[in-house]
Amino acid sequence: MINKQTAEHYLWSNNCHGWHLVKQPLSVIQELMLPGTSEVRHYHQRSHQFFFILSGKATLEIDGSHQVLSQHECVEIPPHVPHQMLNESDCNLEFLVISQPPSHGDRILSDIIESSPS
Repeated sequence: MINKQTAEHYLWSNNCHGWHLVKQPLSVIQELMLPGTSEVRHYHQRSHQFFFILSGKATLEIDGSHQVLSQHECVEIPPHVPHQMLNESDCNLEFLVISQPPSHGDRILSDIIESSPS
């Protein structure tokens, strides 16, 4: 059995937390974003990602479009699609991010909002 207390912990972005629940060949990470925090806008060349909201409310910018996801809602993001997770609420946000293949080393910053390649 694995949980947040036994999983490998790491810090990312501006005081956000992650726990590696599974690393290979599929990555399953539980993450915590404090109110007012955000990830940098980026995309992945190989990784296909799936985000599942455990608690709180997430604002997810996907290829220039903003979506608000609440508890038990999810979204998948294919490779080459720019995206950014934000916690614009006043509550903690916890979610699972599942990546195949694992996204470590496959993050390309994307400051300019543009359409994904066809």
